[in-house]
Amino acid sequence: MRAARLIKMVLLLQSRPSMTAAELARELEVSERTVTRDAQALSEAGVPVYADRGRVGGYRLIGGYRTRLTGLARSEAEALFLSGVPGALREMGLEDAASAARLKVSAALLPSLRDASRTAGQRFHLDAPDWFKEPKTPALLSAVADAVWDDRWITAVYRRGEGEVRRVLEPYGLVLKAGVWYLCARVAGHGAYRVYRIERFTAVEAGEDRFERDEEFSLPAFWDERAEQFARSILRAEVVVRLSGAGVRRLRYVVDPQAAREALAAAGAADDDGWVTVTLPVESEDVAHSQLAGLGPEVEVLAPESLRARFASDAARLAALYGA
Repeated sequence: MRAARLIKMVLLLQSRPSMTAAELARELEVSERTVTRDAQALSEAGVPVYADRGRVGGYRLIGGYRTRLTGLARSEAEALFLSGVPGALREMGLEDAASAARLKVSAALLPSLRDASRTAGQRFHLDAPDWFKEPKTPALLSAVADAVWDDRWITAVYRRGEGEVRRVLEPYGLVLKAGVWYLCARVAGHGAYRVYRIERFTAVEAGEDRFERDEEFSLPAFWDERAEQFARSILRAEVVVRLSGAGVRRLRYVVDPQAAREALAAAGAADDDGWVTVTLPVESEDVAHSQLAGLGPEVEVLAPESLRARFASDAARLAALYGA
């Protein structure tokens, strides 16, 4: 446990000019007193850790000290080679760079761990797109990815509705969601972060100047927040339904899972027949009709009346087909 923490401490100090005791304690999830003891232990072991005193002091490595990755366990080495997504790297034009990086890491590993790339590849493969969807790489993805890595402004032409708009953007990050590429970017002069579907770009031109990145921006946190907002924004209508026990269990598989959880949490007790009445947020009546049809006889629509009538018509047609 302590040995792994000491290795992590050295790698942290290698990656930055210096770190305060508080920063190291936060990264290592220990107390500042433990950081002080660990720094002393590293120094006694021959690792040149130097402590700068004073209010703005901290810890740093001196003499350009570097360590090889000989502290990796097999599970850690294999996890390292799982971190790449081959298809995504290829689409962004980074396949060669990733291959070279993996070779360099392999060369730095102990001989007993140099098969980690092969063993990881034999045991895990990521296929991101949904079933029955042909993945398509946006033509301008590579150009956008280059700008993202270099922190360069881009001027992008984007299809919106029937027309096109031109925007000057600070490209902060790329997200691959269910086989679809998105750009998270900040509009020049606005300060607001937005999400763009890259396949809708019709032209992208990267400038020579770099923008100053907001280091507090977290791509995963931003995406999670926007994804939740989007999911909620499209649920503009409500339907009232009765669900059997089987319908309750299957509801999250046919409608938005979060909407199902919230609707069931707010529902009252089951009636004498064991059925539960819920008010369910949905995108539209048409979408609710197609989704709830997947529950068959395990759901009864109570409102709106127009949707109940559609299900009654469906039931009559099914009875005519199967009645004989």
